[in-house]
Amino acid sequence: MAHQWHLLHSTILYTNAAIIKGLLEQNSIPVQLLNKQDSMYNVAIGHFELYVPLHFKPMAESILAGSLAN
Repeated sequence: MAHQWHLLHSTILYTNAAIIKGLLEQNSIPVQLLNKQDSMYNVAIGHFELYVPLHFKPMAESILAGSLAN
């Protein structure tokens, strides 16, 4: 059975997305990082989205809230 994925967070900064992804993975939460930037021009336009399986949503939101509070 395939996971249903939940959009947990969106950011324009790759470094923020990578830090959150690492934090979630340290807590054994599967995460997918989707790059939605348009690289057609030499200017980064767009954002990065972090998805977690739906059944991990409450735990992931709690971890994200704690990390953003610091």
